[in-house]
Amino acid sequence: MKPLTQKLPLNEDGSFVARTYRTPHFEVGWHQHTEHELILFTEGAGLSFVGNHVGEFETGDVYLLGSNLPHTFQKRDPDLVTSAVVVQFLDDFWGGEFLRIPESRSIRLLLDEARHGLKICGSLLRQLAPRINQLEHAKGFTRILLLGECLHLIAEERTFEAVSTQDIRPNPGTTAIDRVFQYTIQSFREPITLRQAADIACMSVPAFCNYFKKCTKKTYIDFLNEVRIGFACSLLVDTQASVSDICYESGYNTMANFHKQFLKVKRMTPLQYRKAFAGAKASPM
Repeated sequence: MKPLTQKLPLNEDGSFVARTYRTPHFEVGWHQHTEHELILFTEGAGLSFVGNHVGEFETGDVYLLGSNLPHTFQKRDPDLVTSAVVVQFLDDFWGGEFLRIPESRSIRLLLDEARHGLKICGSLLRQLAPRINQLEHAKGFTRILLLGECLHLIAEERTFEAVSTQDIRPNPGTTAIDRVFQYTIQSFREPITLRQAADIACMSVPAFCNYFKKCTKKTYIDFLNEVRIGFACSLLVDTQASVSDICYESGYNTMANFHKQFLKVKRMTPLQYRKAFAGAKASPM
């Protein structure tokens, strides 16, 4: 299965998309598009898959994703309502020469960096959120100004982290890595062996291991553990489930292996993570 090539419709009086998508319209599988995407999460929490990155998202998070960067945001629980303001725009929506002028250099460089997926951090989130929310309802040239202001703030403040190290394919097509990513996202809570993953890629196990590491800069087992630990983290922060229940819910068969992999990925125990991040989430801004 290749990533879905998404194309959101434009309004007749707009040159780029700025619209809220809420459950059940929020849910989109592994996909990519030629547009850059600026996304603000306004409800919900879950797992973020961006290129070869696995992480968590929660309400208030902002990402800037480059053109043709495969991604999906999966909510923590099927019954959880999740929503986001999604802004999608092409390189040349403001004219073919705009990004080539000297004054646009910082924006051009930012969009180039966004090919790895940028997760915004710190106080910049509080500056961006109201502007992104305004974009959905703004009219006329105000839309251009607001989007430009958002990109300018990100480029100047530079309080973001690049999350993916995977090379982007400018012409998306069906590949073994896409099939394996989709299979893992759908099945990580069940037992998965290297043999099963290699079969999805139609390769021998040694060939698959070499291929996956070449494509993603990590082993398949490391990737699978990142997916499972990311899911466990969302449960630790957003639910009161016991650590043992979370262990088995995340696809692990033993507490010993769960603790070992959690320490490897997060450099702390599950209980330390819950105390640190659940407390931080409850604290006022």
